[in-house]
Amino acid sequence: MSASIAAWLAALLIVGGALLGLVGAIGVLRLPDCYSRMHSASKAGALGAALILAGVAAATSGEAALEAVFALAVVLATAPLAAHAVSRVAHRVGVLPRVGPLGDALAAEHGGAGDPCPGARQKSDDASCAADSAQPGGSGRPVGEA
Repeated sequence: MSASIAAWLAALLIVGGALLGLVGAIGVLRLPDCYSRMHSASKAGALGAALILAGVAAATSGEAALEAVFALAVVLATAPLAAHAVSRVAHRVGVLPRVGPLGDALAAEHGGAGDPCPGARQKSDDASCAADSAQPGGSGRPVGEA
């Protein structure tokens, strides 16, 4: 009876992890900018891998539990750190995030380098940047910038 429950638990954990991985992959395809995509890939990928590793530990009746725990520790330690490091590098080289009402916290740290409309706070007639930012799919960059 308990072997049957362990098998079902393992199957549910593995399928749940695979579905979270699928959600992360869909997020990479559908989200608007590299920062959102990176967040989707790292968070959903790490949680999906955790569930799959827990399913592997349950499926092997604990024989591979130690290996799964070590693999889980590596995944949970490295995925968010790698995503954070890549995000900071992307911001430093000028890949601007889509900002909402809270703005871009790193822009002030880098002297306005991440400001989607440089100089717009001094000049209120920067229509190209305001028009692009107001568009539903607008990137927040002035028109003409890649």
